[in-house]
Amino acid sequence: MGATLANTAYSVNIKERLDFSCALFDQTGQLIANAPHMPIHLGSMSDSVQTVIQEQGDTLQLGDIFVLNNPYHGGTHLPDITVISPVFEEVICDQSGVIRNGVQADRSLKVLFYVASRGHHADIGGITPGSMPSHSRTLHEEGVVIDVFKLVDKGQLRETEIRELLSSGRYPARNIEQNLADLRAQMAANATGIQALQNMVQHFGLKKVQAYMQHVQDNAEAAVRQLLSVLKRGSCRYELDNGAAIQVNISINKQQRSATIDFSGTSKQQDNNFNAPPSVCVAAVLYVFRTLVQDDIPLNAGCLKPLRLIIPKGSLLNPIFPKAVVAGNVETSQYITDALYGALGIMAASQGTMNNLTYGNDKYQYYETLCGGSGAGPDFHGTSAVHTHMTNSRLTDPEILEWRFPVLLESFTIRKNSGGTGRYQGGDGVVRRIRFQKAMTASILSGHRRVPPFGMAGGQAGQTGKNWVERASGRREILGGTATVEMQAGDVFVIETPGGGGYG
Repeated sequence: MGATLANTAYSVNIKERLDFSCALFDQTGQLIANAPHMPIHLGSMSDSVQTVIQEQGDTLQLGDIFVLNNPYHGGTHLPDITVISPVFEEVICDQSGVIRNGVQADRSLKVLFYVASRGHHADIGGITPGSMPSHSRTLHEEGVVIDVFKLVDKGQLRETEIRELLSSGRYPARNIEQNLADLRAQMAANATGIQALQNMVQHFGLKKVQAYMQHVQDNAEAAVRQLLSVLKRGSCRYELDNGAAIQVNISINKQQRSATIDFSGTSKQQDNNFNAPPSVCVAAVLYVFRTLVQDDIPLNAGCLKPLRLIIPKGSLLNPIFPKAVVAGNVETSQYITDALYGALGIMAASQGTMNNLTYGNDKYQYYETLCGGSGAGPDFHGTSAVHTHMTNSRLTDPEILEWRFPVLLESFTIRKNSGGTGRYQGGDGVVRRIRFQKAMTASILSGHRRVPPFGMAGGQAGQTGKNWVERASGRREILGGTATVEMQAGDVFVIETPGGGGYG
């Protein structure tokens, strides 16, 4: 599915940066298996599938495909658009091809699985090009909100209707043709998944396939329960640059081999866009506990069964509509992850940010996340210049970046000695300089510009990041962690990303 999506997508964001995820779900919307794409997507896509089931379950027809991005109905943030295809028994099990008018004779429609692909679209509207505004306060300022929308009705693409939706609202999408091209690529990815499922069922039989799907979830549950028998309880309070804080307390019941992850004490929802929907918090928890399992198991819903999550309503991690959330997905998720590792005493903090840079105008829109240093642990050094934890994207090749957009990548280097010192050294961040050749609006959404990534067991913290603009006139403008600036031809945007914390 992922290969199909990368090959057929139009936007640089999906085709080159690989900012997408693909996964398979059972008939109740539980995650069965996924490709090793974006952790922040994979742990949260189940909520999107279950939203479709709740709202459309009794009305699903062969050939239907749904799309949504609403963070309050299973999404993460608005640029992440999820395309969901129900997979019917009639399609999976029928080898004769006797399907007439969308319904196989003398058989009722039954959904066996769902396949889904989530892609970060280069623009979905909002107050700044690229739909990653630094100063949004409400969800609608971040772009077009898509609740469960039937993109394909019994095999027919509803192109007129989706165009109208993307053109709606106060801040409509800027490049609808690009949105449609990437949506078609996501549909193709889902079709690839359905075909592979059909081949699997025809080869092994439906009962055996379903039995193994249950087995991989049971095995994941057992692996996490075994992990909990050796983990130690702990707590961590981690402050964001804006003064909000994440509080997590992890208690473990050794007899039941279960755990409670309690986020009580976390700051209340904010008037900025660092609020994170609960699905983002669940994704971070799922990611952390999966990484701690040494067995080679697929990340799936079974990993969560031994875990009980408490996420207070109205908090930073469970905001109330219509609070803005665009940074919650990309920034707050990283703080959650490091707080969980810190509470468990596993490793020092990594760079703790995705360093989200967007720039564009009515013609061009581009978004990238920048690598930095990873944290050190009790028996390993951190890694320099790497995407950490909840992101797993690439950076666009310089040749393609400069071909598709009016910018020059002046330099891209490792930021030496920015990792925290210790017995084991934290990884170093990077320095990236981009010169603009045309006027565009640029926005930076980043963290750890004030609070450094923590060290552990006596190790030193990593260095904080920095953002600034060098004007063509020679004047330097220092930017905060979140900022929007108007770039003119000849101006240079400079980003120094944080290093990881040291250990020992």
